[in-house]
Amino acid sequence: MKYRPLGHTDIQVSVLCLGTMTFGEQNTESHAHLQLDRALEAGVNFIDTAEIYPVPPRGETQGLTETYIGTWLSRRRCRDRVVLATKVAGPGDWLPYLRDGRCRLNRTHIEAAIEASLRRLQTDVIDVYQLHWPDRETNFFGKLGYEPAGGEAGVPIEETLRVLEDLTRSGKVRHIGVSNETPWGLMSYLRLAEQHNLPRPVSIQNPYSLLNRTFDIGLAEIAHRERCGLLAYSPLGFGVLSGKYLDGARPPEARLTLFDRFTRYSSAQGEKATRAYVELARDSGLDPAQMALAWVTGRSFVTSTIIGATNLAQLNSDLASADIELSAQILEQIEVIHKNQPNPCP
Repeated sequence: MKYRPLGHTDIQVSVLCLGTMTFGEQNTESHAHLQLDRALEAGVNFIDTAEIYPVPPRGETQGLTETYIGTWLSRRRCRDRVVLATKVAGPGDWLPYLRDGRCRLNRTHIEAAIEASLRRLQTDVIDVYQLHWPDRETNFFGKLGYEPAGGEAGVPIEETLRVLEDLTRSGKVRHIGVSNETPWGLMSYLRLAEQHNLPRPVSIQNPYSLLNRTFDIGLAEIAHRERCGLLAYSPLGFGVLSGKYLDGARPPEARLTLFDRFTRYSSAQGEKATRAYVELARDSGLDPAQMALAWVTGRSFVTSTIIGATNLAQLNSDLASADIELSAQILEQIEVIHKNQPNPCP
């Protein structure tokens, strides 16, 4: 396993990060612990979760993912070997069960969220506390166009940062990160942090894959120049880039088989591009999923690629991608496919 610096800190994180949003929905507690054991054994020291997990989010299961990680940390006594990241939810009427459906990135809600996360995770400190999505109205979660008319300004970013400053001073948080952010949003956090000596984001967690390279357009340069690297989520596009869903296939127990809400990577354009990438991988003697993961991990502005699995076979395959270095010829062919079908699944 290789390691990279986390932003401007002296923390080294594995180039693969274990994503956990299936824990509590598709994975039982015992299965979750097996995945965590295997990842740690393979050298993964970075674990990502969120207060709203598992996904799909439901009131009946909310918080189970953090709970399962917490019982694992307690039983294995390995907290000092793990860089632990979690997230506080932003606003949205689709979470009526969380803080009475009025989540905001203000003091009341952030302090309530972190106390609950610390309790479930059975830890005294979060290494990277992330803002899951912006408080203001803007374009994220696949929405490309920004509509300024009537857009709510939301809780001021400086106000949010001052709450996070207090959490870092109290020792409950070591570093902060943002997620599902725009170039304006990330630069605003960085600018205000510098102006007022407030916590500076060490990472940005956004979607990034062969099917969605919108991060390249405005955020990649910021991530590189400001040392605020990408934690790439959905690097396989909900598993689509493995090729297992081509031609309408729906394998038993697979995410898109179980949950029809995940359509972001299943458009006709997405399937066309996926087929091209899968064929390139197979013609090159590579596993399609491993090629897709290796490509993301190889990007210069990526700190860590967040992998997710529902069984150990998938996890072992994902872990093996860390040892793959794609040839110049394959990288050139990937660019040809991308130019012919750019960002089919934003």
